[in-house]
Parts: sequence; C-alpha cells; structure tokens
Amino acid sequence: MIDVEEIIERLSRLSYGEALAYWIKNEMEEAEFYRQLAERAKDLGLPGSLVETFKKLSKDSEKHAKELTRLFRETYSREPGGDIPPIEVLPLLNEFERADRLEEVITAAMESELIAVNAYRTLAEKVDDPRLRELYLRLSEVERTHYEALKREYEKLGG
Repeated sequence: MIDVEEIIERLSRLSYGEALAYWIKNEMEEAEFYRQLAERAKDLGLPGSLVETFKKLSKDSEKHAKELTRLFRETYSREPGGDIPPIEVLPLLNEFERADRLEEVITAAMESELIAVNAYRTLAEKVDDPRLRELYLRLSEVERTHYEALKREYEKLGG
C-alpha cells in the first residue's frame, strides 16, 4: 500500500518545475485510471450516466495533462519527468480491482479524490514558495471538482 504521508513529504521537497512535472504525470495516470474505470463500470452494467462521468473525468485529466505539458515544455525546454507515485490513483487501486458493486466503485473513487484534495491542501500549507503554494491549491481544487462530480452521480443513484 502506498503511504500517502510519505508522498506528501516527498512532494513538499520539490521545486516548482518538479511539482509541475508531477502534476502532469498524475493527470496522465488519472486519465487512464478513469478510462479503465469507465470500462469496468460498463462491464458491470452500471448506469450509463456513471460510465459517462468516468469518461468525462478521464477526458478532463487528459486535457489538463496536455495543457500542463505544453506549459512545461515552453518554460523548461524539455520533457517533464518524475518518479513520485500519484496520490489519487494508487492508494485505492486494489479496492477498484475487487469492487463489483456500484457503491464500492463510487465510494472508492470519491475517497481517492478526497485523499488528493486533503494532501494538496496540506502541501499548500507546508511549502514556503508562493508559486508552489498556488500550484498545490490549484491541484486541490481540480481534485475537489472531481470529487463533486462523483458525489453528484452517487446522490443521483440514491446514495
């Protein structure tokens, strides 16, 4: 299991460019994660609106990754890279593999997003660099919107 506190500690030591590269990698991982989750939800016969929500989250993450990659290349004249595991995707991956009920799928996804929201807020409070603080606050807000989309879907389904 991934230690979220360890990831937060590692992230708190990154420069702005390294944190931006982390965000790009995280968004790409999240895009793939939600794409796979949409397929799993479809295979489980879950409601089409949930499948579409997962697809939208995947496309949003992919769009963020592309925009951030363009910014990174323009700023640093190189490709982004890094080796810190993404907070949103990895901590709950095993739960998704075993989930076969709608409630399990959505609540695990919501929990994953809340972990990220809280981790990025913690990072924003921890770092001294104002650009990094702003970056982590933006990341927290992006993940909060993901959580809200999942929560709306969960409530529509009677949760």
